[in-house]
Amino acid sequence: MDIQYGADLIIRNWVRLRGRERLLIVTSRRYLAEAHALFKAARQISGRVETLLLEELSIYVGVYFNDHEDAFDDYDAVIGATEYSLITTRAVRRAIARRKRFLSLPLSTNDGVSLLAYDFLRMDTAKTRIMASSILDSYFPASKIDIQTARGTRLRLSLKGRRAGYFNGCCRDGKGLSSSSMEVYAPIVEDSTQGCLVLDGSMGYIGTVERPVAIEITDGRISYIENNVSGRKLKTYIERFADPRMYVASEFGIGLNTYSCCRGHCYIEDESAYGTFHIGFGRNIALGGVQDAVGHFDLVAHAADIYADNQMIMEHGKITILEPHIYI
Repeated sequence: MDIQYGADLIIRNWVRLRGRERLLIVTSRRYLAEAHALFKAARQISGRVETLLLEELSIYVGVYFNDHEDAFDDYDAVIGATEYSLITTRAVRRAIARRKRFLSLPLSTNDGVSLLAYDFLRMDTAKTRIMASSILDSYFPASKIDIQTARGTRLRLSLKGRRAGYFNGCCRDGKGLSSSSMEVYAPIVEDSTQGCLVLDGSMGYIGTVERPVAIEITDGRISYIENNVSGRKLKTYIERFADPRMYVASEFGIGLNTYSCCRGHCYIEDESAYGTFHIGFGRNIALGGVQDAVGHFDLVAHAADIYADNQMIMEHGKITILEPHIYI
């Protein structure tokens, strides 16, 4: 898919920019081609489009937008087209509270292909909305989530006092906030998660899992990572943050995008893929949690049986509670 086609789709169908609205595109020099495509698409609708080029803040880009909460005050809509996601930052939370729109569009890939050329952007937002609604109907009365896989995952998470939501790219559907990651998300209670995650999909920004990794979580925190090649990569990655809060399980997500594949090429595609689930660690304040941290990352796994208060909502990666006319 051509990157200009992807940019046009995002501006028109996801952000839904209107004439005279003021749009800010937050990006870096690494993604000038993508930023130019988004700028060009937006200028066809509004003459009030600006680009903010960040310094290379690497994994600490979220810290900047925690320290500058008012960064988006002057804009009607903002696209976070950066290396790392900004969606869990205080600046985004403030923007949404002020009825602005924010689209998280992290552009990180490791296969040399622009994210704006990925086919998963074509996913029908209406279809994901219906899929998400079926899951959320089961979540709202539930207080706990149980997850099991044939590889050995056994996890229990708490939803007590928390409200789940979904992303499907469309800011309108997300009441102002959305992400290119098409998923149902839940800001789980941060000190509640217990059990073992056998990681067999991808490790977010790190890429694919070469060999399944057993990860023990005790009272909401990672307490053990299996000592194999992928496990050592994950441990090194978390240690780079120098923040113990990055070990805290803070989000549970289910992928909804049937165009996506979990290949380790693009973490947004990985965690969006239908048939996967992911556990997020670190900051979750903009998702409805209370956990602050210097960053956020997700670990993606396949083919789970998932229960919300003992009601099965997914069996071996297939959603079991969809309306009869929705085909996967």
